[in-house]
Amino acid sequence: MSSTIAVSRAQSRPDTWRTVVAASIGNALEWFDLVVYGFFAVVISKLFFPAGNDTVSLLLTLGTFGVSFFMRPLGAIVLGAYADRAGRKAALTLSILLMMVGTLIIAVLPTYQSIGLAAPLILVVARLMQGFSAGGEFGSATAFLAEHVPGRRGYFASWQIASQGLTTLLAALFGMVLTGKLSSDQMASWGWRVPFFFGLLIGPVAWFIRTKLDETPEFLAAETTTTPIRDTFASQKLRLFIGMGIVVLGTVSTYLVLFMPTFAIKQLGLAPSVAFAAIALVGVIQLVCSPIVGHLSDRHGRVRIMLVPAMLLFLLICPAFSYLVAHPTFGTLIAMQIVFGFLMTAYFGSLPGLLSEIFPVQTRTTGMSLAYNIAVTIFGGFGPFIIAWLIQATGSKIAPSFYLMFAAVLSVIALIAARRKLGFR
Repeated sequence: MSSTIAVSRAQSRPDTWRTVVAASIGNALEWFDLVVYGFFAVVISKLFFPAGNDTVSLLLTLGTFGVSFFMRPLGAIVLGAYADRAGRKAALTLSILLMMVGTLIIAVLPTYQSIGLAAPLILVVARLMQGFSAGGEFGSATAFLAEHVPGRRGYFASWQIASQGLTTLLAALFGMVLTGKLSSDQMASWGWRVPFFFGLLIGPVAWFIRTKLDETPEFLAAETTTTPIRDTFASQKLRLFIGMGIVVLGTVSTYLVLFMPTFAIKQLGLAPSVAFAAIALVGVIQLVCSPIVGHLSDRHGRVRIMLVPAMLLFLLICPAFSYLVAHPTFGTLIAMQIVFGFLMTAYFGSLPGLLSEIFPVQTRTTGMSLAYNIAVTIFGGFGPFIIAWLIQATGSKIAPSFYLMFAAVLSVIALIAARRKLGFR
């Protein structure tokens, strides 16, 4: 009865959208810093990993991008359990503070030429700190959004993905403007630092907004557990594995988008500003369409909606990459990104809502954080590195499509298991 009353009050609250803005702006900042690092991998590789070979330098940079993801499961365990014990608001506030510290270090860090080996070592430490922070962000922000209006869980949780679209758009705009207006020397000297300082300007605003939020009614109405980690591993292993499988395609497609500027510049020979313009389109699609997909998932079922784009991605991605490699023009890249953006968003937009329903309130943040971040660490964080390695090892420029096809198969299996084993439609 108390749970019903709490939910009813939450649905009538005028500050529901303030909740969405608070969770979204913080999440956008978290992901903005991560995406910017991936987008400017080519520049960063020359400044911090001067190996004497551009390919080796790039692989080292992408490897460093992936190493930070080893901290994500730890962040998921620590911050996820903290959120299930102390509340979603407390974890959200802590995660954004940690991300701001990591971003500050990267923004002001001297390059290899100035301080030698200390530069890449400190860069790795900052990336590890950001990885730890991001490990607790997804589960806390998604639970925070999903629990305010449970009757529309898919719609409100989808703003988690929409905020990542905003991240992609902002990072791509920075890339497009900076690479279009600055010379190579200016980019290497100070241009690449601009987006990180921009993130630092937003950070305090996001932190302040989050400190003024109310805790979610669903969390307040539920009995908390003092052992969310043990409970998750003891009685929810099947749910954990299914959740991980569902996340695989979402994370691989996201980090393939993250890799596309590097792919377009290094493999297709396109201008950096052109490559970033194409990525900006994906950000717009994700920002606008994610809430629509989330709304549809509330009405028609999440598994049903997610299966269609998953299978279409499996069927279309290889022919699309083949055509792009054969016709490496701006128009072809734009067309591919539009199709890819719609399919990725159609899958990803329903994912937070489904993931939040797989786990009970008492262990929701821990379960979601673990499922999401283990999958992201294994399949997403090293995605750009794996893709770059596949291209070099196979000698084929369409190799990125093989990785996405593999991810699609895993996620389709997980979605079918969610329907048959857990009863989701």
